[in-house]
Amino acid sequence: MVPSSGPTQPPVPTVSLPGGATPDGEVRSRGATPVPPRTVLEGVRARAPEALGAFFDHYFGLVFGLSFRLLGDRTQAEDLTQEVFYKVHRAAHRLDPNRDPAPWITAIVYNACRDLWRSGAHRMGRKSDTIDDPAIALRLTGDNEPERDLLARERERLVQEALGELPEEARAIVLMHDYQGLGHTEIAEIMGVEHAAARKRYSRALAALGRLLKEKLR
Repeated sequence: MVPSSGPTQPPVPTVSLPGGATPDGEVRSRGATPVPPRTVLEGVRARAPEALGAFFDHYFGLVFGLSFRLLGDRTQAEDLTQEVFYKVHRAAHRLDPNRDPAPWITAIVYNACRDLWRSGAHRMGRKSDTIDDPAIALRLTGDNEPERDLLARERERLVQEALGELPEEARAIVLMHDYQGLGHTEIAEIMGVEHAAARKRYSRALAALGRLLKEKLR
């Protein structure tokens, strides 16, 4: 449910979104989260209550999951998820029904987290709750035995712990690329840097994560 009133929020960033429409007018799906029907996206743009409700339900897992992994705190992630959907509601007129909304939503999540980090109100502890997601552990560790890794809950915990030890920006770029499935061009736009810089930051972040995991997974 979208609040009818609340504090003034910073403007939502304008991001060039990838993807496009199929010949029948539906948006192509990319990544793990399928794109809602075009009629829903058009309804969101028009701020139709039913379309907004369907949109929020559809993307809740994406927003909360990314918020949690960026912040490492379940309560803060819940609060930030509400804030993100409030911003989506305010910026609904910017939604392009011909594009996949996921990168746009990711930009809103990232900027909300960045504002929280800069405010000094957030301090990520060494320990945090875990979200069961073996897929990200598999992608980040590069292991070729998924059956074993799916059962290795301790390994997943260590991956989450290692992510939490990365600097905030490094953690964000790894999560956007490996969890969210965004390309370096999209990440560069979200972070406001050049494409080459985004690639370099990702390589450095992944190397740092690899060093942390090497120590933890011995």
